[in-house]
Amino acid sequence: MIATYAAAQILRALPRERITRAVGRLCDLPLPQAVTSAVVGIYARAYRVDMAEAVCPEGGFSCFDAFFTRPLHDGARPLCPDEGALLSPADGRIDSFGLIERDGVFRVKGKDYSALDLVGDAEDARRYEGGQFAIVYLSPRDYHRVHAPAGGTISLVRSFPGEYFPVNSIGEMHVPKLFSVNRRVAICIDTEAHGRITVVMVAAMIVGRITVSGIEARDVPYGEHTIAPGYAVKRGDEIGMFHLGSTAVLFVEPGKARPWGIQGGPIRMGESLHGADSR
Repeated sequence: MIATYAAAQILRALPRERITRAVGRLCDLPLPQAVTSAVVGIYARAYRVDMAEAVCPEGGFSCFDAFFTRPLHDGARPLCPDEGALLSPADGRIDSFGLIERDGVFRVKGKDYSALDLVGDAEDARRYEGGQFAIVYLSPRDYHRVHAPAGGTISLVRSFPGEYFPVNSIGEMHVPKLFSVNRRVAICIDTEAHGRITVVMVAAMIVGRITVSGIEARDVPYGEHTIAPGYAVKRGDEIGMFHLGSTAVLFVEPGKARPWGIQGGPIRMGESLHGADSR
């Protein structure tokens, strides 16, 4: 506990945003192919990245960011065949899940969070009271694109400035309301069967930027973005990506989906959030 507290205080003192931006620029920098290949090889071995499932361009990746945001081969992430099941939006680990209380509060590892702080709109926050949430933590080895948990239409995206604390055990333990204070982007998906689902992409230290399908920008500009006409997505379609990784938080309205059947632990994009009930 003392060691993690000390580490948290060091992180508070660091210029986290400047470090993050600098690393992001470095990752975007085209390097000689031999250098990029060597860096990618070291990273893949250190984090046990499964390169067999990745689409590798002929001649290798142009920069580290191209490797980190690598697409996968078709069929690498089969979708749960139960059309009524909500899908995990990303590869990673189920960090927390459960019910959202009537006042919009939900609990993550003993700490209270507010749906309003993450979705950024009072009306939307109220629609999730009594609903469900799930948090998927993406580790350095994971595939870092985010996908639609259900089919629908995306016509609204909200982008918020924030801190760049690391989203790990140190951050969760010592940074109050960690997911609420970090930079984040909320993607609203309006569906026929499940109401409005919001996927919040939460940035962290060394996450240089977040991009979202339908918004042509290197990093989603701050503010509320209305997309007109909205664009249709099928369940499993890509909706955004982390340029370096972090966390996805999913919000679902009450009565619009079966109860979660998941347990804490590894999950892949496309797997059911209802557990063995729909596998």
